[in-house]
Amino acid sequence: MSLAIQITLNGESRAIELDDPRITLLDLLRERLELTGTKKGCDRGQCGACTVLVDGRRVNACLTLAASLEGASVETIEGVADGPELHPVQQAFIDHDGFQCGFCTPGQIMSAIGLLREARVHGDPERVREQMSGNLCRCGAYAGIVEAVLDAERLTARESERGVA
Repeated sequence: MSLAIQITLNGESRAIELDDPRITLLDLLRERLELTGTKKGCDRGQCGACTVLVDGRRVNACLTLAASLEGASVETIEGVADGPELHPVQQAFIDHDGFQCGFCTPGQIMSAIGLLREARVHGDPERVREQMSGNLCRCGAYAGIVEAVLDAERLTARESERGVA
């Protein structure tokens, strides 16, 4: 049974034919659309490696059926940079060494972007740790990740005050 959906993927409208209505967003992104930045970790929604934004909200792509996304806007790690200019969260991860092996980094970055859009941090490292707790890092880069999120929050707040963001 085939099913057609219309989504906006990284700002581009896409009509997608689903051969199997049970395909997850993660498998659609990686296997059909060849957007391999979103990682397959546990495939059970426990590690956060597959975090993407759907209509601005953080979701685990491994638990989200693609068929349920009719009309939705999906953002992946491939869509956050503005050409050669990195998103402030991407740059902050580099500046604060918020990654080691890099496997969890795309999901961490997408979760951080969603978190900062939700405005739930307010400069509090404990809030960052709590709000990012759904994203696991086996290398233990948590200190750098927290600092990166706090730095990106400061930067985006300054840009908003200046009317840049």
